Amino acid sequence: MFEIPKEIKKPTGESLVYCPHRVMVSKEFTFDAAHHLFNYDGKCKSLHGHTYHLQLAVSGMLDNRGMAVDFGDIKQIYKDHLEPYLDHRYLNESLPYMNTTAENMVYWIFKQLKQHLPKERGIRVEYVRLYETPTSYAEFRREWDLDD
Repeated sequence: MFEIPKEIKKPTGESLVYCPHRVMVSKEFTFDAAHHLFNYDGKCKSLHGHTYHLQLAVSGMLDNRGMAVDFGDIKQIYKDHLEPYLDHRYLNESLPYMNTTAENMVYWIFKQLKQHLPKERGIRVEYVRLYETPTSYAEFRREWDLDD
C-alpha cells in the first residue's frame, strides 16, 4: 500500500551529497548487428548476426546534486558515439579493421566511452561488458588499461 507523503520536501541549501566516496553507475543497451570472423573454423566464419547486450559502468565522486554521472549522459554518449557504429550495422565495415570478436569489440567500446566521458570529478570507465549471447560475454576493465 502506498502512503501519501505528509509534505513535499524542498531544498534547504544544505549539501545534497550524502556519500563522500566514489560511486559506480551502469547503463545497459541492446543492439543488433551482423559480422563474420576471419581465421576461424567454426560457424562464426560465415556472415551471421547477434542481438548484443552491452553494459557500460563508470564511476566518479558525487556532484552537488548527489550524482556521480547522470544516466542520461551515458545514454547520450552511447547514442552519439557508439550506436552509429554498432546498431544494425555490418561490424566488419563499421568498426576499425579488426576481427570482430567480442574481445576486440569490448576494448574498442571501452576506448570510445573513455574518450567521450566528462573529465571532472575523476569520472572514469570501470568496465565494459559485451554479451554476444545471453550466456557468453567479453569484458574489459579499467585496471587492465595500460594507458592509465
